Amino acid sequence: MSVVAPARAHAFAAPPQTSQPPLADAPGADIFKARCAACHEGGIGHAPPVSILRMMLPSAIRQVLTTGPMAAQAQGLSDADKTLVAEYLTGGKITDVDARLAPPRCVGRAAAFDVGEPPAFDGWGLSRGNGRSIPAQTAGLTAKDLPGLRLKWAIGFPGAVQVRSHPMLAGGAIYVGSNDGTVYALDRATGCQRWAFRAVAEVRTGIVVSPWKAGDKHARPLIYFGDLVGNVYALDARTGAPVWRDHADAHPSTTITGAPALSHGKLYVAVSSLEEANIDPAYPCCTFRGSVIAYEARGGDRLWQSYTGPPPVAQGRNAAGGARFGPSGAAIWSSPTIDEARGQLYVATGDNYSSPTTGMSDAIIAMDLATGKVRWVHQALGKDAWNGGCTAKDRTLCPDEDGPDYDFGAPPILAALGGGHDILLAGQKSGDVYGIDPDSGRLVWRNKVGRGGILAGVYFGMAVSGRTLVTPVTDAPDARHYDESARPGLYGLDLRTGKTLWAAPDAGKTCNGRPFCVPGIASAITATPTLVLTGASDGWLRVYDVTTGKVLWTYDTTRKVTTVGGGQAAGGSIGGGVAPIAYHGTVIVPSGYGFAGKMPGNVMLVFGPGPAAKPSPGRSR
Repeated sequence: MSVVAPARAHAFAAPPQTSQPPLADAPGADIFKARCAACHEGGIGHAPPVSILRMMLPSAIRQVLTTGPMAAQAQGLSDADKTLVAEYLTGGKITDVDARLAPPRCVGRAAAFDVGEPPAFDGWGLSRGNGRSIPAQTAGLTAKDLPGLRLKWAIGFPGAVQVRSHPMLAGGAIYVGSNDGTVYALDRATGCQRWAFRAVAEVRTGIVVSPWKAGDKHARPLIYFGDLVGNVYALDARTGAPVWRDHADAHPSTTITGAPALSHGKLYVAVSSLEEANIDPAYPCCTFRGSVIAYEARGGDRLWQSYTGPPPVAQGRNAAGGARFGPSGAAIWSSPTIDEARGQLYVATGDNYSSPTTGMSDAIIAMDLATGKVRWVHQALGKDAWNGGCTAKDRTLCPDEDGPDYDFGAPPILAALGGGHDILLAGQKSGDVYGIDPDSGRLVWRNKVGRGGILAGVYFGMAVSGRTLVTPVTDAPDARHYDESARPGLYGLDLRTGKTLWAAPDAGKTCNGRPFCVPGIASAITATPTLVLTGASDGWLRVYDVTTGKVLWTYDTTRKVTTVGGGQAAGGSIGGGVAPIAYHGTVIVPSGYGFAGKMPGNVMLVFGPGPAAKPSPGRSR
């Protein structure tokens, strides 16, 4: 474990989304080979491989070399040399951006931490069991309030192509991470910046805030999150000062995508990996295995780490002579689900990256909260091994199974059925939704709602409202042939039986020829007792009636807006673990998902009742 110091935020130019390696003769190549390649191409320690460095913003890499963790290794390099290395690795350019895009610093009362406002929600899942349900009194939003919603303020994220960090509310602030690794504490009323902390890499997890007793002036709450290269952080929620940091796993492709889960002084972190994206036939595929780590939340001491499979072992060589390893994979992309009553947590796993396949991939797993011991496994699909080589021209790296790549990207939901009975709900990229007995892992019901696919089915999160499970489906095209039609949209299912109660299919009419626009919902969603709030791949924010699926209100987040600093920003596709949230009549939504062919964007929008912000750049209907 190591302690980190905050760094100043910089402006960033976004790199292109590419799976191609850097050009060997590009400026900066010689410097990288001489100073960096031994670790980053040699799989040494925690050094992220080049495949991960390509996903970072160029100025993020320059910052790491200048004031970040690699400053010592970069001694003797000029600023120009560091820029060349950053641009060589990412394929992007470090350019100046409008300084007005980021939020201005708060002054006066707006800068003050409000001890009278503990966290508004129970972590990423908002409510018990990752149910993503907001009580009516907390939401302060009903159908009759929707016509009065106006854009109150917006912030832009400098140089970002996506916003994948779910915001959290506490202390009068909105906490949110960004594509360039900056985590902000923003005054909820005005959008000004109370503080900013610079992580090593992109922060795509939700932010989690520790609770305190309202009015406790001595409270020192912490916030928790993870970054793209596998670091877990704890910061002082009042000031942004670092408290502890740990690298989750020794594997160089480690990443953290699911928000940590906090319960009774312990922090539970799900560990994932970007190793699956490799396409190089010579890559020794594959050696990562998913896990959950339990930390003592305030001090960062590890309590246990429980893996989703055995250690990979050598499996010979592939046709190109590259070393083969397995089993591997079964990464955990989403936030753990806590079940205090049973003393266990639940996680949802992805596919295996290489053969042989295991019994814990594409599965829901129950672990003991105190020890991490696996209590039961419900595997929804066996023999699913897949990696990026299956989409490459040279398919040498692709395992014999060739998918179908039906991960669980969405976390399980623990929901109450009444009479002391619960049910565990899980949605898969196959398009299937499952009801599972949380005591045994036994299947109770199953409903295939979507067509499914590599980029399809249930992607990042469902929500519960009363007796209804609201299920988003993306079903984006992925160049594969399917015998059934895509069914993007929103669906309401009965919690007890899984029966479809209503369907709100998305016909894709709002794309109107926009590049990279597809129908469907590839993000998490949020429910109240009467409403469902969704962001979609077409960039539209929608509010539905929870009993019928009727669309009640929409807003196009792709329009340019004026930020609180006076700059211009625009949203794009809404995807990943982000979702709109409602709090005391305010609606907050990040927008931009420049991944997997979706529309990029770099904005967070805040709506409320009353007059619109001046000038009013947005519109609703």
